[in-house]
Amino acid sequence: MPGYSGTTFSRRNAMHFDAAFFFSALALALVLEALPWVLSPDRTREALRSLLDLPPEKLRIGGAILLALGIVAALLGICLRS
Repeated sequence: MPGYSGTTFSRRNAMHFDAAFFFSALALALVLEALPWVLSPDRTREALRSLLDLPPEKLRIGGAILLALGIVAALLGICLRS
């Protein structure tokens, strides 16, 4: 098989799960999600209502852009961590 090195998977090749980093990232996400509701609940509700008027294509494009930005930010964080 091309690209097959014949090595077997071992524990030392396994990815290490960093629980502290995971919970820090989760906490940051929750804080960022809560901020608009704490600072201005009426304007947040109004902004969400305006999203209902957008066609699915625009919402999908906006979601894809945010997804790409999130992936780039995560990769940047990985590169800066090394």
